[in-house]
Amino acid sequence: MTNEHRIALVTGANRGIGYAVARRFAARGLTVLVSARDPERAAAAVDRLRADPGVPAGRAGGARLWPLTLDVTDRAGVSAAARQVDDRFGRLDVLVNNAGISGGMAAQLPSATTVETMREVFATNLFGVLAVTNALLPLLRRSTAARIVNVSSAVGSFARQSDPGHYLSGQPPLAAYPAAKAALTMLTVQYARELRSAGILVNAAAPGACDTGFTRELALGRRITRTADRGAAVVERLALLGPDGPSGGFFDEDGPVDW
Repeated sequence: MTNEHRIALVTGANRGIGYAVARRFAARGLTVLVSARDPERAAAAVDRLRADPGVPAGRAGGARLWPLTLDVTDRAGVSAAARQVDDRFGRLDVLVNNAGISGGMAAQLPSATTVETMREVFATNLFGVLAVTNALLPLLRRSTAARIVNVSSAVGSFARQSDPGHYLSGQPPLAAYPAAKAALTMLTVQYARELRSAGILVNAAAPGACDTGFTRELALGRRITRTADRGAAVVERLALLGPDGPSGGFFDEDGPVDW
């Protein structure tokens, strides 16, 4: 399948890594469904992409960039968004589950974290992925080369969190966000096992610490120079894998991430 025929949906695409992924897709000629929790933010992101000199003008008009309202925690809204995609396109080739929240780093020392905080973070970062993926699976099954990429994080790596030589083990312990990302990676493996026979490749991506508003909060004092575009590259690579590509893996820009 050529890029010009691929239809991709990116959740949380109005800023940060999600926006950078949408930009990369648009620059390659994919039709991109740019989703955000409210219509104004989705529309504004599409306007920014259409004005971006890095996105060829001929590929940015009409349905090639389409704003989509999608709150991953709203079950009725997720179903409505899936119906809109079905009505307009009839299938989906790429799903990038990028939408996520941190839950507030200051409130996540394990001994002080509330059940409510855990539920809030898991509702978006894990349950939202399940809801969106299941709602869109019928459309992905109609594709000849469907790909699902779940945006995880090395913060959710058991190996890195427990390695005394890795900087993550020196950061203050957090309860909700790392646990949700670790669970997301396992969910990725289970989807990959189920869907491999259908030719649908499912992988998790770790974009790494990039200079975005979201990651500045997570960095806890570390200076970050990597761009969101650089972080989005691994997501793009997994989204456009060939038929012999891996499935059920966890990758950053250097290759497989130790779990």
